[in-house]
Amino acid sequence: MKPKITVVGAGNVGAQCAFRLAQRDIASVVLLDVIEGVPQGKALDMSQAGAIDNFEARVAGTNDYGDTHGSDVVVITAGLARKPGMSRDDLISKNAEIMKGVVTNVVKHSPKAILLIVTNPLDVMTYYALRISNFPPNRVLGMAPLLDTARMQYFIAKTLNVSIKDVYAEVMGSHGDLMVPVPRLSTVKGKPITELMSPEQVKSIVDKTTNGGAEIVALLKTGSAYYAPGSAAARMAEAIVMDKKVVINSCCYLDGQFGIKDVCLGVPVRLGKNGIEEIVEIDLSAEEKTALQNAAQAVKKLFPVLPDL
Repeated sequence: MKPKITVVGAGNVGAQCAFRLAQRDIASVVLLDVIEGVPQGKALDMSQAGAIDNFEARVAGTNDYGDTHGSDVVVITAGLARKPGMSRDDLISKNAEIMKGVVTNVVKHSPKAILLIVTNPLDVMTYYALRISNFPPNRVLGMAPLLDTARMQYFIAKTLNVSIKDVYAEVMGSHGDLMVPVPRLSTVKGKPITELMSPEQVKSIVDKTTNGGAEIVALLKTGSAYYAPGSAAARMAEAIVMDKKVVINSCCYLDGQFGIKDVCLGVPVRLGKNGIEEIVEIDLSAEEKTALQNAAQAVKKLFPVLPDL
């Protein structure tokens, strides 16, 4: 029997995630949204693509959490995007309300699920989902560090005109201005980019990675990125249900690792059937540790906005 993956939120990111999972043919996929007809219509469209793209998986669209019962992984993309005039605190407060409702229903119907959070602000929402669910920390994680890593890989490959398959990038920290790209650990065929580029080029890549999401928002005028975020969430869900034991940078709860406690932050982790199987503590320079700690403090400052904590 195939594992079951539910995607909550049938917007652009959730739909992309569900479709990428269907194409992988590794699980039964449920797409849930509160708007009647939207998840059903998108699921039907995706399922019919199977005849063209040669996959058997069928996506079930629903507005009923009962249809998500027994999910192995639940990807949560539901939430509002920040709008003009809305403060960061406003966004946190509104998305926390949405997150609480989603997580409460997920826990009721899939008490053994692993929660994969995509909703922004990512680090804060992952922490909130962990607290609301009362799940162990290994079963609640966030997607964004993989997305940030992918963006850095792209910029490295483009700058050096090499295959993206030969590029490894290391990005830690929070999903935003205080993310921590680590150029000395980012490589092309094992060689650090700090040996392949000028300091100016390295700085440009760090800046582009940090502002990767904002650049796409500016270009689109309305909306934000969804192809790469949806694909990132699908890859992480696959790593979990297929028990791949692969290291993927993820937002997870830290309890002393890297000298940081009681916050969710992006670090390398090993993903498998239990969710976070291991937090991989790589050696960081004093400057990199300080940057990571600064990111942790910035995320913690947002906690007072969260209800019920």
